[in-house]
Amino acid sequence: TEAAAERALPVQVLCLSAFLSLPLARAEPIRYSVAEEAESGSLVGKLAEDAGLTPPQLSARRARLLSEDGRQHLRLEPGSGRLLVAGRLDREQLCAHSDTCMLPFELLLSNPLQFFRVEVVVEDINDHSPVFPKDRVTFKILETSNPGSRFPLEVARDLDIGSNDIQAYSISPENEYFSVSYGSRSNGDKYLELLLGKTLDQEEQAEMSFSVIAMDGGSPSRSGNIEISIIILDVNDNAPIFTKERYIGNVLENRPEGSVVLTVLATDLDAGVNGDIFYELSQVVGQSDSAFEIDPKTGEIKLTKPLDFEEAHTHELTVRATDGGGLSAICKVLVEMVDVNDNAPELAVSSFSSPLPENTAPGTVVALFTVRDRDSGANGKISCALDDQLFFSLRPAYKNYYELVTVSALDREHTAQYVLRVTAADAGSPPLTSTHTFTVDISDVNDNAPVFNQTSYTMYVRENNVPSVLVGAVSAADADEGLNAKVTYSLAPGPAAERPSCSCISVNSENGHVFVLRPLDYERLKHTEVTVSASDAGSPPLRANVTVRLVVLDENDNAPLVLYPAQDSSPASSELVPVAAQAGYLITKVVAVDADSAQNSWLSYYLLRATEPGLFSVAVQSGEVRLKRPVTESDSVKHKLLVLVTDNGKPPLSATAALSALLLKDFSDVRLPHSSPPADEHGDSLTTSLIISLVFVSLLFLVSSAVFVARKVCKSKELKAAHVLYGADNLQSGLADAAAAGTLPRAYCYEISLTTGSANSEFQFLKPILPSLPAQPCATGQGPEQHEQHFPCVPVSTEDTAPGNAGTLSEGQFNTLSFN
Repeated sequence: TEAAAERALPVQVLCLSAFLSLPLARAEPIRYSVAEEAESGSLVGKLAEDAGLTPPQLSARRARLLSEDGRQHLRLEPGSGRLLVAGRLDREQLCAHSDTCMLPFELLLSNPLQFFRVEVVVEDINDHSPVFPKDRVTFKILETSNPGSRFPLEVARDLDIGSNDIQAYSISPENEYFSVSYGSRSNGDKYLELLLGKTLDQEEQAEMSFSVIAMDGGSPSRSGNIEISIIILDVNDNAPIFTKERYIGNVLENRPEGSVVLTVLATDLDAGVNGDIFYELSQVVGQSDSAFEIDPKTGEIKLTKPLDFEEAHTHELTVRATDGGGLSAICKVLVEMVDVNDNAPELAVSSFSSPLPENTAPGTVVALFTVRDRDSGANGKISCALDDQLFFSLRPAYKNYYELVTVSALDREHTAQYVLRVTAADAGSPPLTSTHTFTVDISDVNDNAPVFNQTSYTMYVRENNVPSVLVGAVSAADADEGLNAKVTYSLAPGPAAERPSCSCISVNSENGHVFVLRPLDYERLKHTEVTVSASDAGSPPLRANVTVRLVVLDENDNAPLVLYPAQDSSPASSELVPVAAQAGYLITKVVAVDADSAQNSWLSYYLLRATEPGLFSVAVQSGEVRLKRPVTESDSVKHKLLVLVTDNGKPPLSATAALSALLLKDFSDVRLPHSSPPADEHGDSLTTSLIISLVFVSLLFLVSSAVFVARKVCKSKELKAAHVLYGADNLQSGLADAAAAGTLPRAYCYEISLTTGSANSEFQFLKPILPSLPAQPCATGQGPEQHEQHFPCVPVSTEDTAPGNAGTLSEGQFNTLSFN
């Protein structure tokens, strides 16, 4: 059927913002009317046009019709948007004898969710004839009955309404004795009576028969009749009288069969047979088979079968009381059903969305469902509750519709599936409940970046490693699933401001293994850092970075290097030792370094060879060379020592340092008195000597500067165009002895050029005052704007050069210093 097809629609996704459902429901319903018994497919109205929609919109938004009882009497034509009759419409079956028969339903649209209330009024047609409860009724009337006596009849019933209902009664064939009287009482009940118009004569006519015809107002008119049989009796002048014109009884719908509903009572003033009353029951036309019976003697009305409030709220009965003389009376009995909470709420799902992406926004509609309870009053009031209110909640949408919506962010990594139980309970006592379970699966979204199992990595490799050696691995995990959790590794470029990282490191993109591609040298690169990036395969991909620090481990591949004494091609320096020095006197210290690190750079010093091994000792850790014993007269003046410097590597590497020591007696006389003064007296003597030497050197410098300035002032005019070369032969001969003693080991010649007007030059000649020698020109030259003065070429020692003269000059080299 159409309703079954509608309930079998596939699951749909309905997403709606918070509190948006009710405003989207149209305030005024769309109303149509259709005649009952219209053929299937008959046009009811152009629903799409009246709702302001186009047929393509109906299809795109999955339009459907929803009714409260789930029955589909009408259908929507998707192609045209017209509302058509789906099947036979019987107004009397749908709405019984109600004045108005309305079929309410909703037009439901998705994407976004929207309701349109539609009401279709089923118009009555004259398709039912009046029907009397009985086909034949017999009256026994005394011949002494006075004209004007009334004999009640049960009214006919027409299931149609309005003008199609019963409009008039008549007698056929007409006679002079009886007429029909009909109308409504003050309480609204209709009555029908036979009115005696002329005195009867039993002897003239003992029996008579005729029909009472009920006519409705339809076009064409329909009628129904009842056969009336009149038996004229002798004297019975009191008819039965009911204690009430209408009896009303209440009965619970769960009362068992045979239960007494109520008791009617009629009395008759006659005596004997004429006072005996018998009761009979008839049910109103149009209702189902009677569920009641009456005791003909006691008037007790009992149930013959269980009743159901949901099928009929009331039952209207007619009870006739007849005495033995044939007189009768009629009363109405109205049985009102009292609802019992015997129906649990019913929950029908209209749409349901699963799986649900984990990035679904709060307020998204997951399911739309309706609830109904066939009971009434408090028993039919329904409340819905959701077990888990943390991530989902229920929200009333429209009438008895509810929405299951998200209320907070979802996280598949925390919960991949939600089992939601919606419980619908009525307000009965005790309440009845029904439960529906929604299983909502959460689909993955790439919302988790890979996470490394360490905040940073430190890996080690020994220098001189083989190429492409594996030094470690990085590992990252992604909490997502599928492609969103597939991790690949790569080297991330560092910030532009930083020094480029070593290009010797590579990482495997699949498993994160880290390799060193080429051999490393600890002395050039002790450590380096690279950034490894882990990226997933989501869209867009997410990534995380981690710092990998590669530490190069030292190998003992560098021998110790002796810094002092210098081990070059020049003769070894001599250390002066006073002959009066005692054991432990510090002669010198061998200074060496090792480019390796840790224990490979730990140096040890050993005296490898000495002219007098017993006289000297070398500290193993510091390299200090000390006297092992006091100097004796038998010890030679000059000693040569060879110190071995070795590191602590495996295998150890070593170097040697050669040095010489001179035992000077005169030096000790000056420096050390024969008597051993106290430590403070020795310090005072040394301080005094240093002060005297400083004063002497200062005076010598002042005198030399004064003489030099005086000479320049006197000969400034002669030197403007002259080039003087002082001979250095006698100077070199004077310095030869000093050079032989080691004071001036090398000779240099400097050519000094001063421009004209340089009398105020800041040049300070720090040499001892030399004798004036005849000048020899070294070179001549004169510019257009200035004249150069060339001073004598003087050989000087490197030890005598001023500290400000940077650079190293080889033997025989001339440096030209120009002063402006």
